[in-house]
Amino acid sequence: MMPRDIQGLKRRRAKDRIFSAFIWCLTISCLLVVTIILYYLFKEGISSINWALFSQNPKPVGETGGGILNAIVGSIMVVSIAAVIAIPLGVSVGIYLAENRGRKLTERLAVAVDVLQGIPSIVIGIIIYVWIVKPTGKFSAFSGSIALAIMMLPPIIKNTEETLVLIPRTLKEASLALGASYFKTTMKIVLPGGLGGIFTGCIIGIARIFGEVAPLLFTAFGNPELIFDPRKPVDTIPKVIFTYASSPYNDWHRIAWGGSLILVVFIILLNAVIKIFERKWRVQF
Repeated sequence: MMPRDIQGLKRRRAKDRIFSAFIWCLTISCLLVVTIILYYLFKEGISSINWALFSQNPKPVGETGGGILNAIVGSIMVVSIAAVIAIPLGVSVGIYLAENRGRKLTERLAVAVDVLQGIPSIVIGIIIYVWIVKPTGKFSAFSGSIALAIMMLPPIIKNTEETLVLIPRTLKEASLALGASYFKTTMKIVLPGGLGGIFTGCIIGIARIFGEVAPLLFTAFGNPELIFDPRKPVDTIPKVIFTYASSPYNDWHRIAWGGSLILVVFIILLNAVIKIFERKWRVQF
C-alpha cells in the first residue's frame, strides 16, 4: 500500500475508535442513570414494604400506618377493563392496516394512530372528563378505563401491524386457494403466526398505562375505600403516589416510596415477560 493509503486507513481507524468510545460512553451513562434511580428507589422503598401495605386501606389523616390495598385493587380493576376494551379493538385495527396497505383510508388511519400516540395523557383525561364524567355527573373507574384504553391502542395497533406484515402473503393465498374463508384464514393462519408480536404489543400497552396518573385525576378521581364497583370512583397506585408524595406527612412519604417500588417492580416484570415472548415467538419465515 502507498504511504498515503496507509495514513488514510489509520485516520479511518482512529475515527472508528473515537466513535465507538463515544457510543460506549453514552450507553454507560444511560445505564448509570437507570442504576442510580433503581438503587435509590429500592433503598427508600424496601423499608416500607410490609404486610400492612398490601392488606390495609389508608388510615385517616393524622394516624400512622395503613396501606394501599384499595389502590392495588383499583389499579387492577382499571387496567383490566382498559385491556378488555383496547386489545380486541387494537388487534382488529392492526389486522386491517396490515391487510390493506396502500389504500388511502389505511394511510389516513395510520396517521391518526401516530397522532393519537403523541397526544399527552392529561389531554385524553380532559376529553374523557368532558365526554363521560361531566354528562353522567360522577367520577368512575370505568371512565378512567376508557382514558387508559385510548392510550393503549397505539402500541397494540403498531405491534400487530408490524408483526403481521412479516407473514408471507403466500401462506394466506394458499389458505384462500384451498377454500378457506377470509375469516378462517385470519384466525387460523394470520393471527397464530403473529401471536408473539401481538402479545408483546398488549404487554407494552399495559406497562405504559399502569403508571399513568394524569388521566385518572379527571376520571377515576380517587377513593380511600376498597371499591369493586367500576361505576364508582377508585384509587390507583400512581394516584396514591402522587397524593402521598406531595403531602407534608412523613408516614405518607414512606407509603409513597413503597407504592413506587411496587409499581417499578411490576413494570420490570412486564418488560421481562416481553423479552421472553419476543425470543420464544419471534416470527421467522
